[in-house]
Amino acid sequence: MNRFCRLLLLIAALPGLCPAAEFKARVLDADSGQPLAARIYLRNAADEWLFVESAHPEGTALPYREQWVPMPESVERHTTVSAHPFRIELAAGTYQLTVEKGKEYLPLQQTITIGTDDRLIDFRLQRWINMADRGWYSGETHVHRRLHELPNVMLAEDLNVAFPVTFWTTTSDAAPDLQPSTLRRQGPSPFGPREDAGTEPIAVDETHVILPRNTEYEIFSVNGQRHVLGAIFLLNHRTRFTATAPPIGPIAEQAHAEGALLDLDKHSWPWSLMLIPVANVDLFELSNNSVWRTKFGFRSLPADLPDWMTVETDSPATLTEWGWLNYGFQVYYALLNCGFHITPTAGTASGVHPVPLGYSRVYVHTGDAFGPTAWLKRLKQGRSFVTTGPMLFATVNGRRPGESFRFETSEPQMAAVEIESVSAQPVSGIEVLLNGDVVRSLQPQCVATPEGAWKAVITEQIEITETSWLAIRSVEPQPDGRKRFAHTAPWHFSINNTPIVPRQEQVAWFVHQMQQQIERNRNVLSADALAEFEQALQVYDNLARRAR
Repeated sequence: MNRFCRLLLLIAALPGLCPAAEFKARVLDADSGQPLAARIYLRNAADEWLFVESAHPEGTALPYREQWVPMPESVERHTTVSAHPFRIELAAGTYQLTVEKGKEYLPLQQTITIGTDDRLIDFRLQRWINMADRGWYSGETHVHRRLHELPNVMLAEDLNVAFPVTFWTTTSDAAPDLQPSTLRRQGPSPFGPREDAGTEPIAVDETHVILPRNTEYEIFSVNGQRHVLGAIFLLNHRTRFTATAPPIGPIAEQAHAEGALLDLDKHSWPWSLMLIPVANVDLFELSNNSVWRTKFGFRSLPADLPDWMTVETDSPATLTEWGWLNYGFQVYYALLNCGFHITPTAGTASGVHPVPLGYSRVYVHTGDAFGPTAWLKRLKQGRSFVTTGPMLFATVNGRRPGESFRFETSEPQMAAVEIESVSAQPVSGIEVLLNGDVVRSLQPQCVATPEGAWKAVITEQIEITETSWLAIRSVEPQPDGRKRFAHTAPWHFSINNTPIVPRQEQVAWFVHQMQQQIERNRNVLSADALAEFEQALQVYDNLARRAR
């Protein structure tokens, strides 16, 4: 190294003025020493994002660059690397490096200083829980990554099941295609075109699988004019859909006939509450593509939130991230109270949103044997919980979530609830919900585990006096003030063969929403499309007649 560069190094000169050195590293499991695929964040002293590349001929490294356009600070810049060494040429100076892998490893943050010598560094990630050892396997149902990316990214995130969107449409006059006719993003995708790989599962390895044929109807224009309806996903269908939407009913009927699951992307779309009864939606995203690792972006407070729906705000007009999540929870609880048996799921829209794949995910219990058929069946049944961080294991009367209990008597029944919470940070609270009401608010005593996690075990007895549903959620505060959560699918209780009784204020809000949408759509939608909103209004009107 010449004298000039030595001087610059001594005075911590700006990177880039000295000859670059090769920085080479690999990610290892802290316990086994085995190489790991992972997600790498790297920034220089000027706070610029850098992207590594694989240092192995058989390795892969995929850079990811996404930003939420209205908010320049909401950016996601990382590289997912395969389980091989990675490298980058770096000038002398200091750099901030973060290594993460899905939900089951503790993140690693480190400052690295580059001098003049090539060097290989091992970054050892500590696994704090092994969900597969317990028979739980993760997935997410809103994926915009391309097929060729997924083997790399799924292993880096340890996401067991992915449903990449194959066919997509954003207009009412175009059937879903490999590339929609209009896009909200600027320019073509940097990841290349979509491809139809057929219907058979694609195994990445024994416990990671891609279900490749999925369709998104995301309607932003009707008959050539801007008119937002929203999105719905058809997951794991058999044939290519050629019908346009709306109407959506015939499409949903065909999808169900092919064994597909219908996933409601967001509760806040204009057509979402219509879809529930008309399309017989199977899945509800309790954590959706508005929940990111980076700064929360969807802050506008809906103008017509009812009084019974209490959500967190940080100004009269803006939601917090936790307020947004609770808005979704409250809609979901109200739908369950109407008797709609919808199971929770999670999705990120990674590929178009600034968020890693699987940042929100659903864990499904399949037991000792993992396979896509069993995983899909139990997802539909609700043998599951949704999480953005903590793990939540619970049984009611010895049964996992999704179970239905029938009692041929009007006598009150006792539900024996057993809860085990395991999390990277101590959870601050665990709540038992009965028909959406918090009937137990628990502040658990968390104890440290040998793996560096925090564990709490709780038992409770809950009295069930009428047909009801029960669920459990936990909250894990983060050092930055944000909150992560876990939420089980519901257990259902039928008492003396009577239906659940809806709540008057909740159904009244659903009725009002349908009335508003009918007026909004009256001069835009075709008669058969408008009839679906009228059909949904009739369903909610009938529920209102027996509401309490």
